[in-house]
Amino acid sequence: MYFFERQIVNQIRNSSGLYFRYIDDIFVTINWPVRHLLKEVDRWNKFDENINLSANIGSSVNFLDLSIEHRDGQLFTTVYQKPSYEPYYLPFNSIHPLHMKKNIPFAMLLRAIRYCSTFQSYLNEREKLRMALLLNKYPNKIIDEQFNNVLSKFGIDEPLTLTNYNRSRQKIIDSSIKEKQLVNYEKSIFVHFTYCSSMKTFPIKFHALWDKYFDKSPINEVIPILGTRNVDNLQRRLIHTKSKI
Repeated sequence: MYFFERQIVNQIRNSSGLYFRYIDDIFVTINWPVRHLLKEVDRWNKFDENINLSANIGSSVNFLDLSIEHRDGQLFTTVYQKPSYEPYYLPFNSIHPLHMKKNIPFAMLLRAIRYCSTFQSYLNEREKLRMALLLNKYPNKIIDEQFNNVLSKFGIDEPLTLTNYNRSRQKIIDSSIKEKQLVNYEKSIFVHFTYCSSMKTFPIKFHALWDKYFDKSPINEVIPILGTRNVDNLQRRLIHTKSKI
């Protein structure tokens, strides 16, 4: 695909356009007549018999989970959900660590702020998200807590309003993304344990015991990394086991 698209990218950029691709989804903005663009798409399809591009041309387009619309010289964006979308998230009553569940409302609201270019579209998306989380048994207290954590993480100490939305949103967009720290596998030990409600305090106790017994030992240079796995219960077996016909 890389060699296939080089010609297309150069052609788009030479015409002052934009070209983005994620796997097999391509997004292009360019000031060409529709007829000319369709002609070029047909020509691109002849580059390789194994690749077939289909064009969706207009003033609005859906790219991955983002909806983009061009109105009077301005771009408006919001969250896009496919027709097959259903509001299913990790149920709050599932046997998973609490931090995994808390991360869902946090990440989803952060996406809503980044994607929604107007305050009204943000409000609509936030309420749809709240309803979906409530359907998945998330307590209102957890939802509100994580929604507030999104703002506090970026130093925003006031609720989002029509007046401050654009300014606060831009602050979030401009914030640098924390780089993922690389794991030194030569000095790391991975410990996986089966998570259940009685094991909530296990990570804290494990690290306390590690520091107690290995604090002055050469092994203390090794960093323990704890991970969880789900309980192998009947529900998981029914989901993952295919029936034999």
